[in-house]
Amino acid sequence: MFEALQTQDWAWIALGLLGQGLFSARFIVQWIASERRRTSHVPVAFWYLSIAGGLTLLGYAIYRGDPVFILGQSTGVFIYARNLYLIRHGRSRSASA
Repeated sequence: MFEALQTQDWAWIALGLLGQGLFSARFIVQWIASERRRTSHVPVAFWYLSIAGGLTLLGYAIYRGDPVFILGQSTGVFIYARNLYLIRHGRSRSASA
């Protein structure tokens, strides 16, 4: 199976693994932040890692032509971006109050 892979295929596999690593790292970031606060906490870095991992995995899913994977990642990226928007909007509103 692996002997038939071209250099381009290996690059896409590496991109997919990078995306999965970014996506997985968000849970470690969230866990550490929660442990430090001794309560459940989702830091802003969680959402940035979600977007980075989601976009990278979306690119990989498009390359693979997997509609289920594409739909799942594109929906997720929208939600992550919306959360960052709400965080920023909330901060700017509280700063002006």
